[in-house]
Amino acid sequence: MKPMRILRAFLAAAVLTVAHAGQANAQMTAEPLSIDAAVAQAREANPALRAARLRADVAAERVPQAGALPNPMLGFALMNRQIQDFGSTAEPMLQNRFEFSQRLPWPGKLGFSEDRWELLASAGAFDAEETEQALIARVKAVYYRLAFMDRALLIMENTREFLREFLDVSSTLYSVGEGLLQDVLQAQVAVASMTEDITVVEQDRLATAARLNSLLGRGATVGIDELELPPPGEDLPSVEALMILADAQRPGLQAARERTRAAEAGYRAARRAIYPDFTVGMAYSQRPEFNDWLSFRVGISLPLWAGKSHLPLRREMAAMQAEQGARAIDLYNETFARIAERRAEAERARKLVALYATSVLPQARAAVESALSAYRVGKVDFMTLVQNELTVNRFEIESVRLAAEYQRAVGELEALVASDLGGAP
Repeated sequence: MKPMRILRAFLAAAVLTVAHAGQANAQMTAEPLSIDAAVAQAREANPALRAARLRADVAAERVPQAGALPNPMLGFALMNRQIQDFGSTAEPMLQNRFEFSQRLPWPGKLGFSEDRWELLASAGAFDAEETEQALIARVKAVYYRLAFMDRALLIMENTREFLREFLDVSSTLYSVGEGLLQDVLQAQVAVASMTEDITVVEQDRLATAARLNSLLGRGATVGIDELELPPPGEDLPSVEALMILADAQRPGLQAARERTRAAEAGYRAARRAIYPDFTVGMAYSQRPEFNDWLSFRVGISLPLWAGKSHLPLRREMAAMQAEQGARAIDLYNETFARIAERRAEAERARKLVALYATSVLPQARAAVESALSAYRVGKVDFMTLVQNELTVNRFEIESVRLAAEYQRAVGELEALVASDLGGAP
C-alpha cells in the first residue's frame, strides 16, 4: 500500500495547487486594450456614430434654408413687335421690357418654419449624442463579456490540467491493481467534457472579439489579448437620483422634447399656410423712339384649394404634435423602467460577487479540503474530491461572470443618465 499512499499524497498536492491557481488566475489582468482606450477608439472610428454625426450636420444645414425667402424672378420680354416688320421701332407700344419680382410669404410663415427646423437640428444633435452613449454602453458590454471569457478559460484550463493529472494517476493506479477502472473512465469523461466546454468558449470568444473589433471600427480579425475585468464598485445612486440625472442629461429625452417643440412650431406654420402670400414687382420698359415706362405691381395668392391642401396640412401637423408628445412621454417612462431594471441587475451582481467572495467560495474550498482529508484516510473516493473541486471552479466562473454582468449593467445605466457612475473602483 506504500505506492498508494505516495500517489495519494501527490494527488493531494495537485488538488491544493489547482484549487488556489484557479482563484489566482481569475484575478490576473492584462492591459493591451483598456476599456478607456476601447471607448476612445469607438468614438473616433465607429462608422455608425460618424453617420449619426453627419445626419446632425445635414439637419443643421436645413435651418437657414427654411427661413430664406424664395428666389426673386428676373425677366426680359420683347413686347408688341410687328410680325411683318419685326425690326421696326416706330410702333408706340413697342417695348423692351425688364421685369423683377419677389414673392413675400405671410408674416410668421418663414419664422415658424425656421424655428421648426432649428429645433429638429437640435434634436438631431442630441440624437448623435444618444448614439454615442448607446455605442459606449455596447462597447462596454462586449468588452466585459470578452474579459469574462478570458478568466473563464483560465479557470477551465486549470481544471482540465487537474483532471488530466487525475487521469494519469488513476490510470497508473489501475495498471498496478490499486485503482478502479471506473475512476479511469470517469476521469476520461471529465477531461473530454471540460475540453468541449473550453472549445465552445474559445469559439465564442472569437466571435465576440470580432464584434468588439466591429464596434471599434477596425478589421474583424484584429487580435485582442486578455482584457481587464475590475471588480464591482461601491453602492449605486438610488433609482430616483438616477432618474433626475436622466431627465436632465439623457440626450434621447432632450431630443424628444425638442421634437415636440418642433411639431408645435410646425403646427403654427401650418395654421398660417392658408394666409395669402404677396408678390411685388417692378418693370422697366425701354421704347426706342418714345419715352420709357416704369411699372409697379402687387399681387396676392388666393387659397381657393385650401380644403385639399392647407386644412389637411393643419390637421397633419396637429396629429404630429400629439404624436411627438406621446413619444416623449413613452420614452420618459421607458427610461425610468430601464434605469430600475439595470440598477437592480447591477446591485444583484454586486451583492452576489460579495457573497461568493466572503461565503460561497470559502465554504466550497473548505469542502475540498475536507474531502481531501477524508480521502487521505480512505473515507471518500477520489471522484467525490474531483466533484468538489469542479464545484469550486464553477463558483469561480460564476463570480467573474457576475463581475462582468455588473460592469455591463453599469455601462447601460451610464448611457441612460449620460454620466459616469464609477462602475469600476
